[in-house]
Amino acid sequence: MLEAKNLMVFFENALALNDLSIEVREGEIVAVLGSNSAGKTTLMNTLSGLIVDMKRKEDRKGGVRITVMGSLHFKGEEMLFMKPSERVKRGIVLSQERHPVFRDSDVMENLKIAGFLRSRAETKARIELVFKLFPVLKRLKGRRAGLLSGGEQQMLAIGIALVANPHLLLMDEPLLGLSPMLQADLARAIKEIRNEGITVLVTEQFARPILPIIDRGYVVENGMLVFQGTRQELAENPEVKAAYLGL
Repeated sequence: MLEAKNLMVFFENALALNDLSIEVREGEIVAVLGSNSAGKTTLMNTLSGLIVDMKRKEDRKGGVRITVMGSLHFKGEEMLFMKPSERVKRGIVLSQERHPVFRDSDVMENLKIAGFLRSRAETKARIELVFKLFPVLKRLKGRRAGLLSGGEQQMLAIGIALVANPHLLLMDEPLLGLSPMLQADLARAIKEIRNEGITVLVTEQFARPILPIIDRGYVVENGMLVFQGTRQELAENPEVKAAYLGL
């Protein structure tokens, strides 16, 4: 479904991604594990196309020079320099870290805004899916997003991405800063999202909550791939256990 080969991303002379290659097959949940500054968010920005917008803005204002190299294919189509909006139309949707939402709009308004590229019927069906996955959001649909708790905002951010009708959902550290109970709830929701026919690529620093639900994983350090394997291979690797499972 998604094949990224030899990705290189430079911010001026700083190398953020270094010859990184990953693959996501249809129907999988795949994890990218790494510490802070490992390159996880840069990878997600590259896959979603946000890096293209960042590069254009910096080029216009003469700011930081961003260089992107490599190849990126989604369902056989090359899209390394395709606009983010075009990727969304093709089914690649990013749920960013730290749950960005429209804080002054209520939950229902946030979800409806996310359906601007879809028909009214599609949007309604996707919102029903969001409420099925996150029943608490249905109870809070009239509440302003800025008044939600951190966990509720994270659910809403994922819901916004789901309303855009992804074939491949990119989730950048969705469990960051949440309590162990909420982490477990969101891990279960990610599994349910896959059961709805949506392929998932998720990044995390701490692998323990998501390890039981993933099919495969990649470990990234300093923008480089250092290990890859199945869920079992990750769980049995001593270095992965020490660094990302707390064992």
